[in-house]
Amino acid sequence: MFHMLSEKINAFRQRLTRLDRQPLGRAALVIILLLDLFILTSVFRGLADHTRQLSAPEETIPPLCQDIVIDRTWNTQNRLDRISSLVSGFATRRFPLERETREPSREHRLCAPIVSAFEAIRTDGELARGLNELRHIKQENTTLRAGLEQVKGAYDSQLLEKIAGEKKPGPSAEGLRKQLDEQITALDESVRREGELGQTLERAPKIQAFYQLMEGVSDADRTGLANDLRRLNFWYPAKRLGWQMLFLLPLLAVFYFWNSRSVARDRPYQMLVSSHLLVVATIPLLFKIIELAYDILPRRFFRHLIDLLEAIKLVAIWHYLVIAVAIAVAMALIYLFQRKLFSPERVLQRRIARGECHACGLRLPPGSRHCPACGAAQFRECRHCHQPTLTHCRFCTFCGQAD
Repeated sequence: MFHMLSEKINAFRQRLTRLDRQPLGRAALVIILLLDLFILTSVFRGLADHTRQLSAPEETIPPLCQDIVIDRTWNTQNRLDRISSLVSGFATRRFPLERETREPSREHRLCAPIVSAFEAIRTDGELARGLNELRHIKQENTTLRAGLEQVKGAYDSQLLEKIAGEKKPGPSAEGLRKQLDEQITALDESVRREGELGQTLERAPKIQAFYQLMEGVSDADRTGLANDLRRLNFWYPAKRLGWQMLFLLPLLAVFYFWNSRSVARDRPYQMLVSSHLLVVATIPLLFKIIELAYDILPRRFFRHLIDLLEAIKLVAIWHYLVIAVAIAVAMALIYLFQRKLFSPERVLQRRIARGECHACGLRLPPGSRHCPACGAAQFRECRHCHQPTLTHCRFCTFCGQAD
């Protein structure tokens, strides 16, 4: 079975590099490689467009909805700050899915009205400016309070030094008192502006509508949305692979059928092109299977395994496994290079083609029957035609029979 499989692979490899049983010319090789590159690019582009039709978890439950419903807590004290923070998040591109790119019909039933209500606020120029101004005023208040505490500390120190009769270089108590009054006045004015602007924004109809929607979201809704998100993220890689197979497998089947018919009817040009296209169609298939394995193993299995090992204080086992895998991979690569790419048969073939000694690799004078360096015989008698033929050739150079 393995011998038959090896023969089929060798025959297929010959069809990739030969035409009418002759090696491909350079011009033909360049053309077929350019065709491979074009078809491969087209397949990947078509695969991307096809996959885009599948709803991703972030389309069903957008990052904005995750942030609003799952990650944040809302109450009457922080809700306006939360909205202003979300509005500023779009300025920093923290939320990639905006109104122009998302499809509300794909969104979760809980997310669609909330995201639409927030976008009504965000796209309202006056409200957005007011929320950004409120955010800046709050930051200014924080800076003023820090400065006020610093001046107050310096003023208290000056008073204590004055009571103790000590004089140290620096601002006078009167100067610090004046500076303290100015800081208090500025802070009071900033707090007044913050309160007035906050009340104005709180009364805005669009913000009130958003508040009503958020008040209707219960803890059970939040838990259900989080569970839906975990389920979507868990099944999406397998669902995406199945969707991609609907694009790749028919293409692979067409190329395979064409290649089989070309081989059966001995059409060399069609065999060459169809064999290359069969390889090209297989490459994206392998990539997507590897992508699925990457999504499942490193992102889920290994993460849970590490968490489990850390919980039972046996994380060292993970490092032992990594070392064992590295050793196994190194041994497999050594085997591949030594036994397949640099096998004795391949080395002998290269030495024969270059006119070198079969045993030691010394370049021989033409017609040499023995190596002048190691004395190894380069010829033997063919058992079919009894003529001298190369010692390690599979076929006689005179009669062509297998020996």
